[in-house]
Amino acid sequence: QVQLVESGGGSVQPGGSLRLSCAGSGFPLDRYATGWFRQAPGKEREGVSCISSSGGSTAYADSVQGRFTISRDNGKNTVYLQMHSLKPEDTGAYYCATGITSYSDYECRLGLFEYDDWGQGTQVTVSS
Repeated sequence: QVQLVESGGGSVQPGGSLRLSCAGSGFPLDRYATGWFRQAPGKEREGVSCISSSGGSTAYADSVQGRFTISRDNGKNTVYLQMHSLKPEDTGAYYCATGITSYSDYECRLGLFEYDDWGQGTQVTVSS
């Protein structure tokens, strides 16, 4: 059974940091491109960052470039999203997702349709 479980969310003040984890079970996560997405109340879900299956390629939304870093630990079957300098506009439910395409090994993209399996999400709240 394919399962993705996110953790690490919480409430922080602006300027703070959090590290989100996406743990895969029932399948080897490093066979898939993995993405992080977020959804704020009343807004559409948007791509935040992704990493190719090899880990050699990453992508970031402009709004988080330079503040967030995605990485994977294949030994733990986990993908991380390190978030620094958090802003109130980073608030939302964060989801990880996996997908496999012909280019997953060397490229990832932030389109929602690129991903097939999704976790249940973890809440991030940035507020003073």
